[in-house]
Amino acid sequence: MESADTVSFLFAFSAGFLTFLSPCILPLIPAYISYITGISFDEFKEENKDIRKKTVIHSLLFVLGFSFVFVTLGASASYLGKLLITYRAMISRIGGVIVIIFGFYIMGLLRLDFLNKEKRFKFMPQRDSKLGSVLLGITFAAAWTPCIGPVLGSILTLAATKEKIFEGIWLLSIYSFGIAIPFIISAILINSFLSYFVKIKRYMFIVKFICGLLLILIGISLIRWRLY
Repeated sequence: MESADTVSFLFAFSAGFLTFLSPCILPLIPAYISYITGISFDEFKEENKDIRKKTVIHSLLFVLGFSFVFVTLGASASYLGKLLITYRAMISRIGGVIVIIFGFYIMGLLRLDFLNKEKRFKFMPQRDSKLGSVLLGITFAAAWTPCIGPVLGSILTLAATKEKIFEGIWLLSIYSFGIAIPFIISAILINSFLSYFVKIKRYMFIVKFICGLLLILIGISLIRWRLY
């Protein structure tokens, strides 16, 4: 069981990291960083200590915002799974099939029109505000359905198969951590990020393929876990 949990947590972290690298999230990272800090790209080039400190603080608050949403969803999924413990095997099998479908969708091998409808909130919190950074993080977690939806849905399915609510909370915390680490590093090294972003864009299709493959593998493991 411990090895299975380790695999689940490694998957969650990898999924978070690949979410950060996804084609509709990564290109917007500089804009998010600039908005939450109120600092222009030209000002970032100054390498001022105050600017760096402000960037780190607002980035951490942004991370706190989206982590709160993901962890809450993880707790809810685990709680629901606990209530339906009698049907846990069926949930795992059905969930495994859904996760595999999500995997093929992300790889571009399957078209799911309802996932292509982006649900973005028009609400934009005050720029250069600590509370605004938290609120924008919350909005980020709730709004980007096409990019986050399939991966997040897969991890929530996994969370629903856990016996303890704490396991679901921890699983989604690891997922958030996978997004948070590269986001904060990118914020600190924003100038380098902007320089290398053009090169990274060329390999986006590889990121999508790996992410889709990960979902397919976890879907298969969910099905096999309850069959044997």
